[in-house]
Amino acid sequence: MSGQDPVGRLALLCRHPIKSIGYEEIQRAVLTPDRAFPFDREWSVAHDAARFGARPDDWAPKMNFVRGWAAPALMAVTCRSDESARRLRLSHPDCPDLDIAPDDAADQARLIAWLRPLWPENRPDPAHVVHLPGRPMTDVPEPFVAVLSLSSLADLSARMGQDLSPHRFRGNLWVDGWEPWAEFGLVGQEITVGAVRLRIEARITRCRATCANPATGRHDAEVLQALDAGFGHEDFGVYARVIGGGAVTLGDAVERA
Repeated sequence: MSGQDPVGRLALLCRHPIKSIGYEEIQRAVLTPDRAFPFDREWSVAHDAARFGARPDDWAPKMNFVRGWAAPALMAVTCRSDESARRLRLSHPDCPDLDIAPDDAADQARLIAWLRPLWPENRPDPAHVVHLPGRPMTDVPEPFVAVLSLSSLADLSARMGQDLSPHRFRGNLWVDGWEPWAEFGLVGQEITVGAVRLRIEARITRCRATCANPATGRHDAEVLQALDAGFGHEDFGVYARVIGGGAVTLGDAVERA
């Protein structure tokens, strides 16, 4: 990163209301200090081998939930939400659309039934919907947001000889205009996105879910092998903590604080 201002712009905002089940592009979000991205991983679906009962007492590791690592077909689910009504429409190229209110018990059962054709028969079955108010089931227990770089994605795509969708990586804030991989050098530093201030906390290590194409739900790219061969790691993107809240909107300047 050159240190010139602005060093980038906010090019894409994404959230995933149900963990691993549907991505949604949005125009604007209001971030709160020490909170995760709003309406992101608000719900999750536990499988029947989860290491808790019907509901965990607190955050639980991702191994307890259905996710794209185990079922690449889930990566092709898209979502449209009405946040105020807490309703979702889920779409998949191989399934009819599903309109649900995930807090409703009957709709939870409909969601579980909708997932079954997308879930491998040799994996523990989807069992029940989990919702803990104020405690989204993100991949790490800390209240982080995920910041990723379109320049890094373009570089990785060029190295692999195929265009990679941002939605393989389930990020929240995508920045355009940084030098490729410059985000790793920001760990421990602060950036601003519009009026919001973030502290970059850690790199994000990836899993095999990134190997599935969000357009098809099928494995078609060895992303982890490419990262390891090119850089000696399997990291893509960084986690950040919100330390100064406010609204972020597509097109906002992204600068080193």
